[in-house]
Amino acid sequence: MIAAFVIGLAGVTAPAADRYDGPRPPKQDLLYLVHADNLVPTESTEAKQEGKKDDSTYTIAGTNSSARTPLAEPIFLIQSDLIEPDRLELYKMDVKNGHREVSVSKRRRANNAKALHLQVTKLDGRLYRVEVDEPLDDGQYSISPADSNRVFCFEIY
Repeated sequence: MIAAFVIGLAGVTAPAADRYDGPRPPKQDLLYLVHADNLVPTESTEAKQEGKKDDSTYTIAGTNSSARTPLAEPIFLIQSDLIEPDRLELYKMDVKNGHREVSVSKRRRANNAKALHLQVTKLDGRLYRVEVDEPLDDGQYSISPADSNRVFCFEIY
């Protein structure tokens, strides 16, 4: 009986210890880079899709993003309303002819971009932490919900 009470008490107090008390994004459905206690909004835009059903190239105007980080494994926060954080995909962008682009194909090809690894953790309500799960090289990157042309761009320098 005492063991049941102790186990029950631990279950009641454990969630309070895991409560998130860090910075919170001021806008919903926008990814923010975490720099200590500061949140830096990513560049949010729509990618222009060109190509066929199975082979698509997505382009974004400009050669670099306004959101920059020196971190090789950046961390993001998102207060989600419409975006499902578990459906986010990360891609490295190529800079060509004054724009950024990524080519995605459903067929196996040597130059086909593959989604990089992300880890998504629910923090509180609809607040999520999105972490890059592998070291990234310097360059231009975009995170996008699967099956959407909305992109959140950032640069690693």
